[in-house]
Amino acid sequence: MSDAPVRIHIHESTATIVMNRPTKRNALSREMLAELSQAFSDLHQERRVRAVILTGAGPAFCAGMDLGEMLDVAGTPGAYATWQSDAVAYRDLVQQMMIFPKPIIAAVNGAAMAGGAGLVLASDIVVAAEGASFGLPEPRRGIVAGLVAPLLAFRVGGGPAGYLMLTAAPIFASEALRLTLFHEVVHPDHLWPRAKEIATGCADSAPEAIQLTKRMLNETVGEHLNTLLSAGAAVSATSRTTEAAREGLAAFREKRAPKWM
Repeated sequence: MSDAPVRIHIHESTATIVMNRPTKRNALSREMLAELSQAFSDLHQERRVRAVILTGAGPAFCAGMDLGEMLDVAGTPGAYATWQSDAVAYRDLVQQMMIFPKPIIAAVNGAAMAGGAGLVLASDIVVAAEGASFGLPEPRRGIVAGLVAPLLAFRVGGGPAGYLMLTAAPIFASEALRLTLFHEVVHPDHLWPRAKEIATGCADSAPEAIQLTKRMLNETVGEHLNTLLSAGAAVSATSRTTEAAREGLAAFREKRAPKWM
């Protein structure tokens, strides 16, 4: 259905997962997180699919977690439990992508921010449109990108990770390419065809060899990553309980500058 939060298209040996909340910049609602996890589970079992493209509908790739949902439970007795559950659901999706036995190609069609940047980092190969951007704005909203931090350091190293997380400023496609956050940058009209070309090339390899290669890269080289992601989930949930988070998220909703203590 066209209004489903996640759509799947299968074409020969590859598939495309489309995050489909364009009016919300594909923000990760609880429903979308569950649907993305189900999509990867379904494609894991689909033997004819040997590589998967992840992209967003509309002008954005993914704006990150749905801050409206985050704010809706603020101040309620079960707020922390809900935020903890949200962080764990996002962690589980990232881990699922990392151990997914087939290559994941992120086709970054626009802004990839916060949790959306994390989905880029959890993908194996990243091709981006010339107008795409990447950023971790969480500190400007009083929260912490706890789950994205270990992924970012794993992909590009501690120095660039610290710069991106502490400045909280977005970078654009050319800089993301220089830092190897993006592997290729193409004209927007060529984004999906190029992602499909890469996916098809990956699908030409032996599935067992690809699976073992991913395991070596993400589970052997990244042997401590799961532990760090779990720690990051706890930090992310805890940061949402602070006074800074209350002010930062309220300012975001009210479209004003936050007033930090």
